[in-house]
Amino acid sequence: MTDRTIRTAADLGTLRFMGADGTTDGLLPVVVEDAATGETLMVAFANRLALERTLATGQMHFWSRRRNELWRKGETSGNTLALISLHADCDADTVLARVRPAGPTCHTGERTCFGEGADAPVGALGRLDRTLASRAADRPSGSYTVKLLDDPNLRLKKLGEETAELVAALATGNTAKAVDEAADLVYHVLVALRASGADIAPLLEELDRRA
Repeated sequence: MTDRTIRTAADLGTLRFMGADGTTDGLLPVVVEDAATGETLMVAFANRLALERTLATGQMHFWSRRRNELWRKGETSGNTLALISLHADCDADTVLARVRPAGPTCHTGERTCFGEGADAPVGALGRLDRTLASRAADRPSGSYTVKLLDDPNLRLKKLGEETAELVAALATGNTAKAVDEAADLVYHVLVALRASGADIAPLLEELDRRA
C-alpha cells in the first residue's frame, strides 16, 4: 500500500490546494481523526500556511473561510488537537489528520462534531478509556475503578482471575460467556495500564505497529 504520509513542509508540494477559480493556491478539506480510537472528530479547511504551521508546531491549524484568517484549534478554549500524523488521499486534494485531542473537539462541548452515534465499534474502547481517566481524576466515592487504581495487589489478582475465567469459558466452548469474560479482562487490563501511567493510545499504536 502506498505511503502518503506528509512529514515535512516539502511534502506539501504534492497537495492540490484548489481555489474557487480552479487554481492551486486555495484550500483543501482536512478530516480530523482521533489517533487512539479512530473516531472522526471534525472536518475543517486548511491552506498551505495552515499545514506548514501544523507541521512546525505539532498543533492543528486551519483556515477560517468565514473570518478569512489562520486559526489554531483550542487557542481560546484550550481544547487543542496535537498532531500525530498527516496523510494525503489518493487525489492529493484531501488530508487526514490523526490527532490526540485535549478535551472536546466540537464547539458545542461534545467530543466529536458528528455525535456519539457516529462512533466506529472501536470507539467503545475509547469511551471506556475516557471513563477510566475520569474516575482517576475525579475519584468518586464507591467507584470500583478507583479501588483498583489504589490497590496494586487487587489489580493483579483480578487480572489473574479474569484471565482464568476467560480460559475456562473458551475451553467449554461457551461463546457468549467467553465474550463476557473477555470484556471483563479488557476492562481490567486498561485499568492496570492506567495505573502504570499509560492510556489506551500507546496500546493501540503498538497493535497497529504489529499489524
